[in-house]
This record gives sequence, structure tokens and C-alpha cells, in this order.
Amino acid sequence: MIKRNILIASAFFSFSWGIAQQYGGMWIPTELNEKEMKDLGMKISAKDIFNTQKPSIKDAVVQFNGGCTAEIISPKGLLLTNHHCGYGQIQAHSTVQNDLLSNGFWAKDMSTELPNPGVTVDFIVDIKDVSAQILEDTENLQEPELAKQIAKNIEIYKNSQKIENYQSISVKPMYYGNKFYAYVIETYKDVRLVGAPPQSIGKFGSDTDNWVWPRHTGDFSMFRIYADKNNKPAEYSKDNIPYVPKHYLPVSIKDKAENDFTFVFGFPGRTTEYLPAIAVEKIMKEIDPARIAVRDVALKTLDEKMRADDATRIKYASKFASVANYWKKWIGEVEGLKKSNAVQKKVMYEGSLVAKNHEVKATLDQLNKLYNDQAPYALNNAYYSEVVRNAETFALANMYSNYITSVEAGRMDEKGITAFKNKLTSFYKDYSAELDSKVTAKLLALYANKTDAQFLPAGFDKYKNEAQNIANFEELSKNSVITGRSQVNGAALNGDIEKAFSNQDKLIKTIKKDPVYQLFMSIKDTYMKTADPQFTSLQTKIDALQKTYMAQQMATDKDRKFFPDANSTLRVTYGKVKGSTPKDAVTYDYQTHLAGVMEKYVPGDYEFDVPQKLIDLYNKKDYGNYKDKSGDVPVGFTATNHTTGGNSGSPALDAHGNLVGLNFDRQWEGTMSDINYDPRFSRNIMVDTKYILFIIDKFADSKWLIDEMKIVK
Repeated sequence: MIKRNILIASAFFSFSWGIAQQYGGMWIPTELNEKEMKDLGMKISAKDIFNTQKPSIKDAVVQFNGGCTAEIISPKGLLLTNHHCGYGQIQAHSTVQNDLLSNGFWAKDMSTELPNPGVTVDFIVDIKDVSAQILEDTENLQEPELAKQIAKNIEIYKNSQKIENYQSISVKPMYYGNKFYAYVIETYKDVRLVGAPPQSIGKFGSDTDNWVWPRHTGDFSMFRIYADKNNKPAEYSKDNIPYVPKHYLPVSIKDKAENDFTFVFGFPGRTTEYLPAIAVEKIMKEIDPARIAVRDVALKTLDEKMRADDATRIKYASKFASVANYWKKWIGEVEGLKKSNAVQKKVMYEGSLVAKNHEVKATLDQLNKLYNDQAPYALNNAYYSEVVRNAETFALANMYSNYITSVEAGRMDEKGITAFKNKLTSFYKDYSAELDSKVTAKLLALYANKTDAQFLPAGFDKYKNEAQNIANFEELSKNSVITGRSQVNGAALNGDIEKAFSNQDKLIKTIKKDPVYQLFMSIKDTYMKTADPQFTSLQTKIDALQKTYMAQQMATDKDRKFFPDANSTLRVTYGKVKGSTPKDAVTYDYQTHLAGVMEKYVPGDYEFDVPQKLIDLYNKKDYGNYKDKSGDVPVGFTATNHTTGGNSGSPALDAHGNLVGLNFDRQWEGTMSDINYDPRFSRNIMVDTKYILFIIDKFADSKWLIDEMKIVK
């Protein structure tokens, strides 16, 4: 049987996608395989993509607000990213009276663009392999001495480099610490909202369509970078001027065809492509299902209230979308790992490595033991982490717990207290104690029922009854200082932060007696004693062994081209425009159109409503230059580019380096590509530039923005 499986695997691996598509790939832009890219159809050179000596495409690609990607599409610093990446900023400018989420926003000129304090964009100026410097004097070291030496070497390296006062250096490990790269970064801090379609376009399909194909979402928003008079980074000022980029992307409205070359340039967040089979099995069978279960409860409770109350909908819109995003992703990931036979595929690959290098077997045996030893602690970690994140009242209690610990340890100065108060103000702004009382009560019941008794406080069985929890926790919430429903120092924490903090000693004493705080601390203290030390200790050993396993894979599998796992650094992935056949007798085309939006249209629906003006444009067929050969406006398309979270907002470029789409999602059947890229199912989903320009021009009447761009026809 094993021999037969290996033959099947061999046949699969020789599948006619070419080596680039067999394992996917998120390549460091200084280490591109130019020949391979050109063989797939690229017409430009690798130097056109990344060049420190003259302007290149990398000068038009930025990390947006630390989590997404964006790209410059005009000589006046006009920035394009996803609607969901700009969602928090759109929400921040929204009120019940002026609901930009529902109505959209389009500046009429630069003077009406909206500032967004705290939002940043990061340019990558240079990338260098600094492995030799960072790994110096570490050959025989083990943790924690290894980490200390590496940290020391990183500081020595940073201090040896000459950079401008508006630049910074970040040193990132690759291949589980087998290599290190240094990034020179320039951060711009004046970023203004220019335009966003209503969420009936920008979020069309909402959670039902999230992570799935066919997709009809106009997931884009527009910002602008501002700089000082010298074009350098500066804090917001009315005197700042639009940033003049070294390079901006021409926007193509040419038709696409299946098998056209594309590449995506951005900041993918996190992948784990090189895990052993045992780790993938734990994720598929234990960790992901636990995370899904917690978020399922939270989302259903929030959704019920949000549909009934507009103020709650606006207050929780961004948070709900954030929670729902990975909830659905994990569901698809589990199904995809099963469908792609990921565990068995890993087992067979491990067998091939052992056959070539017997030292690999000892490493895998140790990893198997460590993962099995860690399993109960890892499961509790998954439940605990998700409950604390999604039960906002517990998240709040945890914030106060960390604050009190810092104060009592003498680590909290005035600057730290101010930062904490600002954090609380931001939290309370979008927090409903009454609504979250119900969410937290339900999650208490889930935690009590799903967690092994050894990880629970004494007497915790009383929380297994959900209905009883809801009534009891509401009483606790009403009498709680931290929820803001009871006062301290003559003020409510969700009302007058300064007054509530006027007597810090009294505040801390009151919080420690708070019924919600005490309940949370009983859970946290038990977790910190019974699970966290064991989980962390075993994870440290796993990480060290994974570094060894990674090095062994690279040394043993000479035929495979390895790329480092994503870690929010700048990467290039490439592939071809392509549809898919994810299930028996189910075939997806690579392109969707405006007609599909109208097919899904449900008047007044939370997810599938359509603005009247878009309906009118469709009925009149008033498409301008934005229709394709079918006579309709293309909305989205899929390709085989290997993407993940963080690639949201990344430019999808054609063979000539022109912008053809805006990456925003992956096909549900292929979301397991973070762990196991499978060319049969893995597709990234992009908004077509024709649809973006159609909405800006015809729907928003903002042709002044089109006039800034270089349009390739």
C-alpha cells in the first residue's frame, strides 16, 4: 500500500503545472526565478520588479496600515487597496446620520479627502541577506542563549547601518531561523480617504460569499499618501502635499484570457508550508474545529442584534467582519486539507526524505512525540485564546489584568498609562456591554463543556448551562466597573476615562473586587498554571526541531525550489489566469460579470442588496470603455497565484507589469494553501480593474480620479 501511494504521489507531483505551481511560491523579490517567470509568459525583467538603483514596481507597492497591501496608481500618490482593508477607516468616519459604510464616500477634490490619524503605509527601500552577520557565533548555542545572541547580532547590525532619520530597519528570520534578511523601510503617516463604494458593492455577498467563487464583490477603496514639501514622510498637516512616487502602476483595461500570465506583489502574512504530517493532522482534526466552534457562537449572537439595530451594525461592523473572516477560512481549510489528502501527502513526502537521508527519521520521530505530548495543552490554548478574543468583556478584563500587573511591577510610567487610556477609549467606542454580556455567557458555557476538567477552575461545572449563564452574567455585567455599567471615582470607565483614573489606587482595588474581573481571573490563572507553561515549553522544543527539519528538507530535496514561509515581508507570487474544477461535475470559469451581481440581487437584503444607480447602469448597459468581449463588465477573476492574508489589496499585474486586478480573497476549496498548496484547488480571487474603473467613473461620477491614472487599453 505504501509503495502504491508513493507512485500516486509521484504521478501527482509530475502533474503538468510546472515546478513553480507544484508547491506554489511566495518568493523574496531579490531572489526571483526570472527564467521560470518568462517561461510562464512574463515580458518584463526581474529588475523591473525590484531594483534599488532605479525606479521599479516595488516603489509602487506598500504595506497598508501594518496588515494589508496597497499600490500607487497615479503620479499624485493615489492609493488602491481593498474595501475590507480600509473598512475600519470608513467606519470611523461613519455615523448613523452620515453612514459612509452604507452610502459610500467619494471626495470631490483633494481638499475634501478625509484624514486618518494613525494609519501608515510602508515602502520597502532595500532587502539584504544578512544571514552571516546574524548567525555569527551561534553555531553551538541552544535556546535561550541562541535567541539572546541573535538579538544581540541584530542590534549590532542595525547600529552599523547608515539610514535616514525617516527610515527604519527590520531584520526577519526565514526558513525557521536558518536565514535572516534585513529590510530598510520608509513609513508615511499622512494617509487620507479618497473614495469607497457603498458596502452593497464593496462588501457585496458579505459573509455568505466570503472565501467562495463565483464572486461579485467590488472589494476596493482609495486613499492618498501625503508628504511634506520635500516629498518626505511627515505627520498629518494641512500644508502637506500629495506624495510623488518613484513609480506608479499603469491600469490595464485589456481583456483577459485563460492562461494569461499574472503575478501578485504584496505582503503575505503567515503560512506554514513545511510542517510535518503530524502537525497538519492536529490542525485539521483539533485546533481549527475548536476555533470554529467558538467563533460560530459569537458570530450568531452578534449577527442577530446587528440585523435588528443599525447603531449596533455600525458599531460592530468592522469587528464582525474580522471575526467572520477567519472563521469561514478555517472551515474551508479543514475541508481543503481533507479533500487534498494533505496529511497522507505529507507522510509520503517524509518517506521520500527519509529514503534519501536517514537523519530525517530521528527528527520526525521527535516531532511526532512532541506534537502528541502537546496536544491537550494546544487544544486548551485554542479554546482559551479564542474565548478571550471573542468574549469582549473577558478581553477587556484581560487588558485590565495586564495593566494592573505592570503597575504593581513598577513598569507603568505616565506615557504607558496614557497609551492604556487611549486604548480603552478606542475599545469602549465600539463595545456594547449589554450585547457582549450574552456573547460572553454563551462562550462560558462552551468553554465549560469543551474543556477538560484539569484545565478548569474548581466548581466550573455550574457554567455549563447556557441559558442560566445568560441571566447570571447579565447581573454580573450590570454591577461591573470594567464593563462601564458601574462607576469608580465618580465616573464610568466607558464615559470619563480621566476621572475614573483620577485615583489609581482606588481604581485598581475596585477592579480587583469586580465580579466579572474575578471570574475572568479564575479562568486565566487556571490556564496560566495548568496549560500555558506546558504548551509554551513544548512549542519551544517544536520550533527548535522544526528549524532542524527545515534545514534537512532543503539539504535533502535537491530537486525542489524552496521559498520561505510568509511572514508579512514583501513577496512575489506568480501563476496563470485559470478557472477550476473543485468538485465532481463542477467547473468554474475564471471570470465573473455584472450580470452575476444582478442574478444574486435581493432587494433590501443585508448581504445582496444592490444600489439603484448600479441597477440603472446595468439596465441601460451604460458601460463606457469597461465592458469586455462578452459585452458585459467583468467583476472578478481567478488565477493560480499563491496568496494568503496580508495579500489583501495586493496588485495583480500582467506580463508587462500593468495593473489588471486587485487581490482580495481565495477560493474556499483552496484556503488550505497556507499549509498545503494544491494546484488543483488553490485560486486567488481578484477584482477586475475594469470593474474598479467602471464604479469610479460611471457609478461614483469621479472621473477626476480616472484622469490621474495612466490607462492601458
